[in-house]
Amino acid sequence: MYQIMIIDYKLTYPSGTATAVLINSFHTPHGYKEAMKQIYCMGKFFFFSFFFSMFKWFFSGYDASCGFDSFPSLGLKAYSNKFYFDFSMTYVGAGMICPHLVNISLLLGGILSYGIMWPLIEKKAGDWYPADVGGTNLRGLYGYKVFVSIAIILGDGLYNFLKISSISLWSLHKSRGKQLPVTQNNAMEEESRDEQRRKTMFMKERIPFKVAAACYLVLAVVSTIVIPHLFSPVKWYYVFISYMVAPVLGFCNAYGCGLTDWSLASTYGKLGLFIFSAWAGSHGGVLVGLVSCGVMMVIVSCSADLMQDFKTGYLTLSSPRSMFASQVIGTFMGCIIAPLTYWLFWNAFDIGNPKGEYKAPYAVIYRGMATIGVQGFGALPKHCLQLCYGFFILAVLVNILREQMVATWAGYGRWACYIPIPMAMAIPFYIGPYFAIDMFVGTMIVYLWQKINIKKAKLLIPAVASGLICGDGIWTLISAILALAKRHAPICMYFLPSNIVNSLNLPSY
Repeated sequence: MYQIMIIDYKLTYPSGTATAVLINSFHTPHGYKEAMKQIYCMGKFFFFSFFFSMFKWFFSGYDASCGFDSFPSLGLKAYSNKFYFDFSMTYVGAGMICPHLVNISLLLGGILSYGIMWPLIEKKAGDWYPADVGGTNLRGLYGYKVFVSIAIILGDGLYNFLKISSISLWSLHKSRGKQLPVTQNNAMEEESRDEQRRKTMFMKERIPFKVAAACYLVLAVVSTIVIPHLFSPVKWYYVFISYMVAPVLGFCNAYGCGLTDWSLASTYGKLGLFIFSAWAGSHGGVLVGLVSCGVMMVIVSCSADLMQDFKTGYLTLSSPRSMFASQVIGTFMGCIIAPLTYWLFWNAFDIGNPKGEYKAPYAVIYRGMATIGVQGFGALPKHCLQLCYGFFILAVLVNILREQMVATWAGYGRWACYIPIPMAMAIPFYIGPYFAIDMFVGTMIVYLWQKINIKKAKLLIPAVASGLICGDGIWTLISAILALAKRHAPICMYFLPSNIVNSLNLPSY
């Protein structure tokens, strides 16, 4: 695959190319100085984020409603609809990394859902859905949140799947039988010699096809035997078929990622989820769909990720075997670290609680998809299906509008960057806009910094964002260990309306 993708078709793989350019720049005096500035800046904001997260922990008490994470910064009424800034350095850092359009789309999705739609639908309790249904019951308001989010994600995913698949097929069709152009001038000859050196280095240590095929076959056999023992409803032929189909999808995903830098692993996984959950039906169809989706996503995602890394290795004159060995070592480490991390979080925090800190939104969304695959649309509350149809079509139309503005409407292409991204809008429909507000703060910091000093901002923004995310993440690990040791924060900072506080007749100090 990497010979076809990188040598023959010379696919771009933008992320892999950008990484290679960054690595190569470190080996110049100017690049070294810039790298040292970035490391210093990252360390400074790492310590700020770490100690600020530690400070917040002391006020978090025993409950998720305590502390700065539940600070009603926009008022108690807005807080009840999940509009508040929760002082999360992780989300602020993520907002600094993500494009402005993504952050604005997230906030717009939160305003549309928790600001307009859900309060209006809540007034229909007793008519559209039973008034006594709450919590995580899919027949209540919770069902609207989950399934409308799914509709938007599927509409956006289907459009991009068809778009990138058609681009890939058309590009493959056009490139058949074409030869690389012969260059004449000295500059192009010099470039050609560089490319020849990269090609020689890259192909000298390539992995034989027989070895790759044998390893894949062994993994397929092991998975086909082991996975049905781990999940009893999953039959061996479900796993076997997943492994037989996945290489074709992996090739398509790696090719599309090379052209567009967009991995559609989750979309391929959703297709497998619907097919296998419907196939298994009432015989454990939800679990079968989720397991098959996981198998497909891992294989298809690895193909695109590995090609990105091989492109980086190709441009930096790195050994393909060394890069592949690093991937294998990292995978084995992940087999140990990932379950331990999951165990740590599962035991230390209330994972999946809609009112908790770790809501696990995609877990609920994917399970909802599997439920649809098994039960059809019978589990939906009143008018939910019509809303799903409407938002599915809206997601497709928004993408088409953006493409048309860029491609055909002369003079209007520049406005395409202001059209929201449906996939980003979908997440706040389920979990609320509070994290979108944090990310919007991050994007505003970037915007103002770029206005003041764009050169310095371009150099240091990734370092600042990484420091904020890493510092908060390290403290999360420590707080998880404290939770396992039954050590809770000594103070619960909680907010109440002033009229309630007055009625409590609290002593004054």
